Amino acid sequence: MKRLRLTLTGLLQGIGFRPYVYRLATTHKLTGWVANDRDRVLIEIEGNEQQLIDFLVALPNNVPACGQLSDCQQYVIPVTYQQGFQFKPSLNVNSETAIFVCPDIVVCDACVAELFDPNNRRYQHPFISCCHCGPRYSVMHGLPYDRCQTSLRDFPLCEQCAAEYQNPHNRRFYAQTIACPDCGPQLTLCDNSGTPITHGQAAINDTVNALTAGKIIAIKAIGGFQLLLDANNSMAVARLRTLKQRAGKPFAVMVKSLAQAEQLCELSQIKRQCLRSAAAPIVLAQAKPHSKALLDNVAPKQALLGIMLPSSPIHHLIMAQLNSPLIATSGNRHGEPICIDNQQAFEHLNGLADFFLVHDRDILRPLDDSIIRVIADTPTVLRRARGYVPTPIMLKQTIPPTLAVGAQLKNTVAIAHGHHVIVSQHLGDLEQRETAQQHATTIDDLSQFYALKPERIISDTHPDYVSSLYAQNSGLPVQTVQHHYAHILACMAEHQLEPPVLGVAWDGTGLGTDKQLWGGEFLQINPHGWQRVAHCRPFPLVGGFAAIKEPRRAALGLLYAWQGEVIFTDEYAPLLSAFSAVELKLLRGMLKNQLNCPMTTSIGRLFDAFSSLLDLCQISEFEGQAAMALEACAMSHSFPRAAKKCSNGVPRRAYPTELIEADGLSLDWQPLLTGVLADLNQVSHEQIAANIHHSLANWVFAVAEKTNATRLVLSGGCFQNAYLVEAIVNAEQSRQYELFRHATIPPNDGGLALGQIYACVLN
Repeated sequence: MKRLRLTLTGLLQGIGFRPYVYRLATTHKLTGWVANDRDRVLIEIEGNEQQLIDFLVALPNNVPACGQLSDCQQYVIPVTYQQGFQFKPSLNVNSETAIFVCPDIVVCDACVAELFDPNNRRYQHPFISCCHCGPRYSVMHGLPYDRCQTSLRDFPLCEQCAAEYQNPHNRRFYAQTIACPDCGPQLTLCDNSGTPITHGQAAINDTVNALTAGKIIAIKAIGGFQLLLDANNSMAVARLRTLKQRAGKPFAVMVKSLAQAEQLCELSQIKRQCLRSAAAPIVLAQAKPHSKALLDNVAPKQALLGIMLPSSPIHHLIMAQLNSPLIATSGNRHGEPICIDNQQAFEHLNGLADFFLVHDRDILRPLDDSIIRVIADTPTVLRRARGYVPTPIMLKQTIPPTLAVGAQLKNTVAIAHGHHVIVSQHLGDLEQRETAQQHATTIDDLSQFYALKPERIISDTHPDYVSSLYAQNSGLPVQTVQHHYAHILACMAEHQLEPPVLGVAWDGTGLGTDKQLWGGEFLQINPHGWQRVAHCRPFPLVGGFAAIKEPRRAALGLLYAWQGEVIFTDEYAPLLSAFSAVELKLLRGMLKNQLNCPMTTSIGRLFDAFSSLLDLCQISEFEGQAAMALEACAMSHSFPRAAKKCSNGVPRRAYPTELIEADGLSLDWQPLLTGVLADLNQVSHEQIAANIHHSLANWVFAVAEKTNATRLVLSGGCFQNAYLVEAIVNAEQSRQYELFRHATIPPNDGGLALGQIYACVLN
């Protein structure tokens, strides 16, 4: 006889791991016990040598879905001759900081089957869950993961649920979030003043009737409130756009099944897997031609549709009665965080929603729907929240307790300790007071949840960001990290890369070390620091940040940097037709006198300029609209998909690439601009847009060759553009480079907090 104590670490709580251990131990006729520690699982097993070996071999092979066994430490301890195998109460004796916490998991197929089975006692129960699915992080007060540590502690189990909870052979054995119609939360439909109307399945039925009638419904979902409405009802959609101040920005749609998704979109196997994954994210997919009316309604002037499957039982119950897809968008007002509390929703969404479908299970932290885009066959997270957070990022190096506060837009924060970094859910842009408050609240929540007291704080070098001001007022030692350096380090951290690499950081804007607006940067990262070795040739942003919302101003600045005052002659008038004579007179004076015309090296703004010159977008209604329009234009051209290349891998149609010696290497956009202008009235705009993307891809390798780089790291918001990334990946295939890009962490500013942490690691 022999007895072992096993200490297991990884993502093991909230996935049915203890019941799995119980069944495995009893199968191998072992005695002992299993218990949760703060974020570990402890096991003691006793039996003969062969039984123990068989158990240890089998243990890592069938870990429940969503789980991750990272490490298993074994210790031989005295034999106790214990009888049977037991569950012990959670010990909570681990003095180390907890790291592994299970994200929220989409309702599983077994629970969906029970949900629609009239003979099942949980028939139409809107809170059905089991060991393998249901809310996790969104309802957790703390660790270890036990019912008393969740918002389900307010709902004592009835006799039948308790029997299932205690039955080792039941799917709900030690499932912490289970409930039933007798003992679980209750669903209520309220009018727009918060007055209850109906309850239970009647509330679902009335919700469906209201949606069919064109009403907007605020529902309390897994990570917060959502606004639902009929995606085919153009009047309802127009009304929501007005109420949310969201003129042209795309909405995501929810469909009832994968089959309905395939009716609307082109879905590869990878995209199907993403839709059906445990995270149930929004997946961006090419709309089919017959979906044009729907696309024009929910994502005007776009090629892609954001599509998602039901993520909760409530969604399933609603969608089962509908044939039309629903818009499912965040339950918030413009610029504010999503609502998670019933009363908060009644107050903040009054006037937006006609009805409220609420319940009495508390959501403890807001979690937006995550967004995935498959880029060059790699699922890439663009917004990381429900279903992915708070899965830790693993580092090779160790780091003392450290807090990173991110930047201004698409903000996330991160807290790190030891070998792990916890990156928060997407928080949004910090320009509104309410979102800035949520930023501070999330920092407090992370610190308390993980029992971590940061010793230092990391922020962007921009002194006026809300996040930077938070750092300055924190009372902790502050370290700042340059914006684009943090972008590259975020991708390096994701891949556990160490220097040297050549980082390609392309985005909309970020403050450079010279106090200029950067955004088209090549950074050489070495073990001793980093150096800016190349950048896009600067051009003026006419009116400063006003140019970010008006791509026509970026085009004007680009033309002026090329030809100066000549562009205001009749010869160039067609290129400036987006402006009135009064506007041109004012802007010409600003350019001539260099008034509020900061220089930028931004590739994002370069995309804006070309989008304007092709008359795709002159004034943006939402961030990134111009670049998205340029990409959509390129995507509609068949040339890149045909992969026509010369022997050296360069596409046959790309404008010239030129590097000039100016403050290091400068990527001269002039040959690109003159090529575009020469083609403007000769070649289709789709061909020109495709050529622009391939020309930019060639820039990457021109700098790589010039600097003798072998490992390239791509990061920044521009690399959300699948057409651009695919052009780079295709061009790289005939070259000898290692190319690294984002997958689990967003390439946009949502990844900056991780990069800020990694700067401390490397330094």
